[in-house]
This record gives sequence, structure tokens and C-alpha cells, in this order.
Amino acid sequence: MTPELMSIYALAAMFVVATVLPINMGVLAFVGAYLVGTLVAGMSTKDIIGGFPAGLFLTLVGITYLFAIAQNNGTINWLVGLSVRAVRGRVAAIPWIMFGIAAVLTSIGAVSPAAVAIIAPIALGFAARYAISPLLMGLMVVHGAQAGGFSPISIYGGITNRIVSAAGLPLDAVTTFLASFFVNFAVAGLLFLVLGGRTLLSRRAETGSAAGAIPAGSVGAMRFTPRNVAISTPQAGAQSYGDAEAESLKEEIKLTAGGTPTVMEAPGDAEPAGSRPYQIATLAGLVGLAVLTLAFNLDIGFVAITIGLALSLMAPNRQKRAVGQVTWPEVVLITGVSTYVGVLQTMGTIDYVGHSVAGLTSPLMAALLLCFIGAVVSAFASSTAVLGSLIPLAVPFLQGDSGVGAIGFIAAMAVSSTIVDVSPFSTNGALVLANAQGIDRDAFFRQLMLYGALVTLIAPVLVWLIFVVA
Repeated sequence: MTPELMSIYALAAMFVVATVLPINMGVLAFVGAYLVGTLVAGMSTKDIIGGFPAGLFLTLVGITYLFAIAQNNGTINWLVGLSVRAVRGRVAAIPWIMFGIAAVLTSIGAVSPAAVAIIAPIALGFAARYAISPLLMGLMVVHGAQAGGFSPISIYGGITNRIVSAAGLPLDAVTTFLASFFVNFAVAGLLFLVLGGRTLLSRRAETGSAAGAIPAGSVGAMRFTPRNVAISTPQAGAQSYGDAEAESLKEEIKLTAGGTPTVMEAPGDAEPAGSRPYQIATLAGLVGLAVLTLAFNLDIGFVAITIGLALSLMAPNRQKRAVGQVTWPEVVLITGVSTYVGVLQTMGTIDYVGHSVAGLTSPLMAALLLCFIGAVVSAFASSTAVLGSLIPLAVPFLQGDSGVGAIGFIAAMAVSSTIVDVSPFSTNGALVLANAQGIDRDAFFRQLMLYGALVTLIAPVLVWLIFVVA
């Protein structure tokens, strides 16, 4: 067996173990990088450590640190409350409000499951009270979270852009973001029409006074009781074990469940009287992050952690736990996989796979094959791990004169590897299933599973046709 095949089999084994056992794939990848690098490739430890993505590490820490601060000081609660109160009784607008809030949260740095964990209890509470299809509402939240997931200052966007830049491929972060947003927006629109959204257009809910604070558990007179989120306990489905996106939510879940205030309740000690200027400063910091990184091309990791430090100095006691809320399992996952990919690049596995795939079929079919692999694996394993490992495999035939545009392929790969997170075996789908109210849970599970299967089969072909072939 060649060294290249041994390294590929090791990567496949990591996916399997991380899917069926409660072990972070990043830990497996670090060990794999050491064992494969030293025993198979003959690399020194110094060379293996040299592949550690320090810039990506800083980006992940900075963004999640800043988002934790925004969550702690009530800024996220405040924005959600304002958005939902703006509905003013228009029942048909509620699913789209939830879509939009989830998209905003992921676009400013929340990991996708964190955004779904915050919004899903609220959205499905509305669905139960106003006879909105829970399938419609849950899918709108998930697709909203995925729609914002590839903004240039988001977790997915930062990861993808760094991988593409390191590979020497043409980079267009805005194209990837817009591709993800409009595909998920179009799917959400189709779901709205098919799952009863048109019947909601003529319905209105009675609302109370828009003035004043939002009462606990209500929006005006539209009262509901959000359910606690239990993502920190084992769920049905494979991804609840190996997915670091699920593991990284424990601190954020404590803010929104288990006896702590929900996003629609009085924020208590997380948002004391007179904290509105602090929330406004936090919002200004998030806007500043976008401006400084997009308009002035400053490093997103350094800018995010600098803004986070400034906000922490404004209220040091309130933000003392923010560093602990950095999604460390996610950081370990992504940096571990990236380190292993560095070993693969050094030993020539990336070139080997790229030339093998291109030799087996046409480059267009190779692109389709990789999109399918990304969709299927991501439906059960971590989307971030899939992006980190599959995009480098496509580098050889993307760099050549193959007729496959790198920018279009990256957009197709990004969408096909994340849109499948509606599956009940993924963290997002499991959150929707856990928070649905007044339904036959087994039947709802089957609906999510059927929809997830359809998306896994159809989405790669559609995005391939739209972004690669067209």
C-alpha cells in the first residue's frame, strides 16, 4: 500500500470514529498527523507543528470570543426582541423573521448550531401557538443559519477563505457568501409556499402595546413558553457524538436554557439597568469588525480579539467568563484537521488524489463527485471538518486548465457541505426535533429525515449545475 493511500484511509477512519464515538475529530487529527507524519511520511515533529494554522486559530478564537461577549451583555437578546416585536401580528412574517435573525447571528460570528439553539425554541413556540407548520418553522431557522454562514466575518467564511487562500486559488469571499445566502433563501421561499406559508398571509395575531419592555416569555400579547435546549446531553443520531459544533455549545446553552433567561425573557444580571449604552457599543464593535476587515483588509482575528478586549475592559466582571465560552472544541476540531491536511500536502497526498480523481473521470464529474462526498459526509459529521479536508483535495485539478472554475467550485462545495445540516442526524436538525411542540415526534423525525435525504441527493447536483457547469 502506498503512503498516499495509507494517509487517505487514516482520514476516512477519523471520520468514522468521530461519527460513532464521542471523540473530537480534531484530537484524532492531531494524533493522525503525528503518527502518519512520522511513521509513514518520515517527517520531523517540527515540520508537523509547522503545519499548525496559527492564523486560523486566532480567527476562530477572536470571532467566538467577541460573539460570547455580545451574548453575555444582552446585545443578542436585545436585537432578537426588537426583530420579533416588529412582526406586529403578521403571522406570515414570523418564519421570515426567524430566518433573518438566524442569518444575522451566523453572519456576525456564531457557529450555526449556536444560532439554531438560540432561535429554535422561540420559533417553534410561535409555531405551536399560531398553528404554523413546525417543519416549516424549523427548516426556516436552519436555512437562515446556513444562509449567513459564509459571510467574510463568519466561522465558515473565515475557514473557507483561509483554506482557499493557502491553496493559492482565486478568492472571492463575497461570491461564496452570496451563493450560500441566495440558495438557502430560495429553498426557504419554496418551503414557505409548499408547507402552508400562503395560508398564513391572511392571518393576524392580536398583539399588545409595542411600547415598553418585552414581558418575560412574550412579544406583546403573543405569549409562548420556549423549551429548554438539551444539546449538551446525548441525542439520537451520529453527529451528536463526534460533532464538535455540538460540544462547543454548552456555555451558550446555559445562557438560553436550564433556568437561565431565554432570549425573550428579562435578561436579569446579564443585562442590568443602564446597560443599553454597552449594548450599543457592542453593536458598534460588530459593525466595526465588518468595516475594518472588508474595507481595510485588516486581519479578522486580531481585529475581533481587539474589539473584544475593548468591550471586556468596559465591563470586566461581566465578561470574565467570555474566554471560557470560546468554542474550544470547535477550535481543536478545525486546527487539528488543518494540521493533518498540512501533512497530506507535504507527503503529496493532495496531488495524488487530485490527479487520480481527474484521471478517473472528467474534471466536471470530479467536481460533482466531491460535492456529493461533501454532502453525504457532512450530513453525519462536522461540516467544518468536511470543508477543511475536501477543498484541498480539489486543488490540483482546479489549478490546471480543466474547465472548472475555482470560485464556482468553492461556492458549490460550500453550499453542498452545509445545506444538508437540516438532517435530524446533524446538530441543527436535532435541535429542531428536540424543540418541536404538540407533534408526533416519530412522524416529525421521519419528515426531517426524508427532507434531509432529498437535500443530500438534490442539492449537490443543483449547485454543481448552477456554479460549476453554468
